[in-house]
Amino acid sequence: MKVSDERRHVYLRAYEDWQKQLLALHEVLLDGTRMLAGDQMKGLLNREARAKERYDRARQELLGIPPPADSPFD
Repeated sequence: MKVSDERRHVYLRAYEDWQKQLLALHEVLLDGTRMLAGDQMKGLLNREARAKERYDRARQELLGIPPPADSPFD
């Protein structure tokens, strides 16, 4: 399966960004190598969640899965 260079770039960038944020989160939660105050921890969690959302969207686009329809409950 060959994909366009742009789609490949978007996907790889989203994946790399998410892995970077996930690694930072693991350093705090799993390894204990970093300690964060409440606001810093919230920011770290939010950054990881947003990076994961971008990765999920890029992955779905790469696989040809259309975005979910708008929900009246969102």
